[in-house]
Amino acid sequence: MRVAGPDAEDFLQRMLSNDVTSAEVVRALVLTAKGRLVAPLVVWRRGPEDFLLLTEAGLGDAVRTTLMRARFAAKCEIEPEQHTSMLVFDGDGIDTGELPGAVEVLDTTVEPTLDADELERLRIEAAVPAWGKELDESILPAEAGLDATHVSFTKGCYPGQEPIARLHYRGHANRSLRVLEVDSAHAGDEIVYEGKVVGRVTSAVAASALGYVRTSVPDDAELLVGYTRATLKPAPRP
Repeated sequence: MRVAGPDAEDFLQRMLSNDVTSAEVVRALVLTAKGRLVAPLVVWRRGPEDFLLLTEAGLGDAVRTTLMRARFAAKCEIEPEQHTSMLVFDGDGIDTGELPGAVEVLDTTVEPTLDADELERLRIEAAVPAWGKELDESILPAEAGLDATHVSFTKGCYPGQEPIARLHYRGHANRSLRVLEVDSAHAGDEIVYEGKVVGRVTSAVAASALGYVRTSVPDDAELLVGYTRATLKPAPRP
């Protein structure tokens, strides 16, 4: 989604969760007034008045609708752009935070060298949440760790700021996204600790799974996923 014009920076600064003036590429969120997710974004500043918003497949319309409703008299265009994209390791491109060591390159003609299963394994082991699996409208940003990577707690107001700040300064999320070491798991499997359900698997590949686990569960806990023993891997740094 292209947002361009004299008021583009100011408009995005008051609509998104992160400080778009802090760097050329910034990860941010579009939120509801109650702090629920509309879409995760990567904001790429291509020029003084030209920004490209990258989001997950299928969320472009939701992003544009949300921004258009709030544009009012702001002097900026909000229009979709079509690009192809590819993750490239050890190359030059947009650092979207999608995978460690990878950047996103638009409209490239290079041939893929990793299949979808290998990319999914890398994503799960890096605890990178995906829309429709770990992320949807019911998830709080702090549960997925997005408050550490997609939110500024020093910038001005934006939709959803109050509940996000309240949870950050006065409380804590009751669950968090964790990587599990487990021989076999499937999305939807319950995660059990001492006979109680403490979470649920959201994505899985051979030997690893990703899921939301209650924060009260110790890091060294012995868990069950189905009838299979599982352990928590150390939480990766943002």
